[in-house]
Amino acid sequence: MRAWQVHQFGDLREAMTLTDVPDPEPGAGQIFVRVLAAPANFPDVLMCQGTYQVKPPLPFTPGVELCGEVVSLGPGVTGFAPGDRVVGTAAMPTGSFAEVAIMDAAGAFPAPEGLDDAEASAFYISYQTGWFALHRRAHLAPGETLLVHAAAGGVGSAAVQLGKAAGARVIGVVGGEEKAEAARALGADIVVDRRTQDFVSVVKDVTGGRGADVIYDPVGGEAYDRSVKCIAFEGRILIIGFASGRVPTPALNHVLIKNYSIVGLHWGLYGTKEPKAIKDCHDQLLKLAADGAIRPLVSERLGLADVIDGLERLAGGTTIGRVTFLP
Repeated sequence: MRAWQVHQFGDLREAMTLTDVPDPEPGAGQIFVRVLAAPANFPDVLMCQGTYQVKPPLPFTPGVELCGEVVSLGPGVTGFAPGDRVVGTAAMPTGSFAEVAIMDAAGAFPAPEGLDDAEASAFYISYQTGWFALHRRAHLAPGETLLVHAAAGGVGSAAVQLGKAAGARVIGVVGGEEKAEAARALGADIVVDRRTQDFVSVVKDVTGGRGADVIYDPVGGEAYDRSVKCIAFEGRILIIGFASGRVPTPALNHVLIKNYSIVGLHWGLYGTKEPKAIKDCHDQLLKLAADGAIRPLVSERLGLADVIDGLERLAGGTTIGRVTFLP
């Protein structure tokens, strides 16, 4: 099969090579799939650089997420059959930036019927993350105000749609008019272009000074620093990631004085600590997708040879929605 291989950690163009490698074999509890589509995720970049919390043994094929067609089953696997279309995570070190991949059966789920392969490939991680963050961690309630940073990005776009589906008023923060248009199309009630507007002032203005009840922050850095200036009484700031590259240092005296919560989400932990919750969440998301309430924003469908280009633009913050690769 053709697959991208990382033989050393570092810059993407130095670390990654597209080459021919033997097809992997599924082990116990695993399934062998033909990759139909694989989206770019920020952890893919960090994994290639060797800066992610998970470091697969070298060499490995990057790509943490996919939509695939089941080809064969490993020992002990039930509930799947050849030809099934599934979504979920790849079992490293055989990631999804390849023609075929291995998935742990526990990390594979039925693909949403109403989504094409590219859309389905981007359905799993971002929407699971958003659902657990908004519902399990922040307990977002109908009528509350939700502020989403990077609202036109892969993770943020899912949060905008999930917030609207939960009955919240959604304020999306983006960088640039093209991304502002995308956030509006996703359903954001108010869109703030951080390049020309101060989101703190906008939030205070539209909430009558109260602030946002929930702030969804996959950016960190200055986005977090400014967010504490517009968080509501008993508000919740969700820490999703640090795409800006800077991990903020909260001032806990400010947390105490303003009476808000800083809530972390490491979605991957649910896979080991509460796997049934992952399946229950997927069932809820399938219903939302069937009802048309959520649909991944796939802005680009590229070939396998374009993986480095797509990852570089994702890391540079210039992509909108999800970039997917179709082998």
